[in-house]
Amino acid sequence: MPRWDAMTDEPRPLPRVRVTASTAGRVSRPATRGFALPGHLADEADEVFSRGLVRAQLRLALGCVAAFLVVAAALAGVIAALPSLGDPPLFSVPLSWLLHAYGFYPVILVFALIYARAAARNERRYRQLAAPDEEPV
Repeated sequence: MPRWDAMTDEPRPLPRVRVTASTAGRVSRPATRGFALPGHLADEADEVFSRGLVRAQLRLALGCVAAFLVVAAALAGVIAALPSLGDPPLFSVPLSWLLHAYGFYPVILVFALIYARAAARNERRYRQLAAPDEEPV
């Protein structure tokens, strides 16, 4: 909001201010209650816990992708087998067409929900390890 000049009754711009912060030599860490380790040990523990979380999330992602590919391949196999079974029409549209158009979306949604819940569980476990005295959320 500009200041007003009393003499001319016109707005006058505020002076420019440069804000800087020197971060050389400083590393900010989240505050932990009741979990006091010396600086170098706390850094090592944070690093170990972080690497464990990253590995757990990677394992989870790879597992979800592999399971999704298996289920998607099975669904594609069912769709490929439908024409040989006569491809029954549903609302005058062949079932294989409907499965191609809409069949994969529920599968994607289910795997997305499974992944999101498992990732949140991994992060809750990480927070409990990193700060054991805090209440779980």
